[in-house]
Amino acid sequence: MTRHFILKLYLVSATLTATGTLHSAIITETDERTNLNTWIMEEKLNLTQEWDKVFPKSDKVNHSKVTFHNRYGITLAADLYVPKNATGKLPAIAVSGPFGAVKEQSSGLYAQMLAERGFLTIAFDPSFTGESGGEPRYVASPDINTEDFCAAVDYLSTRADVDPERIGIVGICGWGGMALNAAAIDTRIKATVTSTMYDMSRVNANGYFDAMGENERYELRRQLNRQRTEDYRNGSYALAGGVVDPLPDDAPQFVKDYYAYYKTERGYHERSLNSNNGWNKTSALSFMNMPILAYSSEIRSAVLMLHGEKAHSRYFSEDAFKKLKGDNKELLIIPGANHVDLYDNLEVIPFDKIEQFMRTNLK
Repeated sequence: MTRHFILKLYLVSATLTATGTLHSAIITETDERTNLNTWIMEEKLNLTQEWDKVFPKSDKVNHSKVTFHNRYGITLAADLYVPKNATGKLPAIAVSGPFGAVKEQSSGLYAQMLAERGFLTIAFDPSFTGESGGEPRYVASPDINTEDFCAAVDYLSTRADVDPERIGIVGICGWGGMALNAAAIDTRIKATVTSTMYDMSRVNANGYFDAMGENERYELRRQLNRQRTEDYRNGSYALAGGVVDPLPDDAPQFVKDYYAYYKTERGYHERSLNSNNGWNKTSALSFMNMPILAYSSEIRSAVLMLHGEKAHSRYFSEDAFKKLKGDNKELLIIPGANHVDLYDNLEVIPFDKIEQFMRTNLK
């Protein structure tokens, strides 16, 4: 696929000395970044301009599309939400997830709600998905997707309207694990919230509820590596399929919950992997061998973990929380809530708690 790039520097009456020093230049950039190197070349993404979220647009924030790139050269697309009439340098929050969702779904809802409460926020599509760049499409990577959060911090740190010392992140579902991994590596992140977290390394390597042993894991590796051969032979990547449709009568309750979000008007989106054809089948391979929470015990910044009492995935947060150290870590179990309730149920998601946590730790 041919990649198209756009030059974001507009030079007027510019001259270069013999040593290459740039003398007169006028530079225009809507997001007011100050580092010229971040502007030089990014992939030109085909961004939808109309409002196509699964939630209503707020009249309390200004919304726009922005792009930024990670250190692998992948250009990411994000929705920017800024409180109306905001002045000065604001605390900022980057949001992503759930695993297989796009920014027009849960992450955008979180970002908009937090912007209403005074934070500058972005909800971004991870590499290879949604409106973001990256080839091949629909690949998940424990390294690159952790880096996506760090790249969001790069972007926010260089905005003129953001205080770089007050940046937090929110990871939903599988991106909760990525957020913890990012917090372990990136000391610029001052506060992390995980919501209905999945440990994607654990679930891929061990199956749900750790039901898979060494022999089953070996057989899965055999299947996935045979798939690699087929993909290479075919010159394309087979997809694993999104949420099952039609829904079997005997489907587990959590699958029914996923269906109720991704396959109905409540949360369906045409770019969502879970709403449609899913990830590449071979995406599971790297997660099986690379535990993303290996250094979570070394996170020194503040962490708030949220999970529903009735969520099938609750054990991921409970076990991950046991590894965290320090008195700035908290696990909040929300009575009666299932996994998907924390995607979009405004009566369940504790936004007051999230706001309080961010204000306390982004100061």
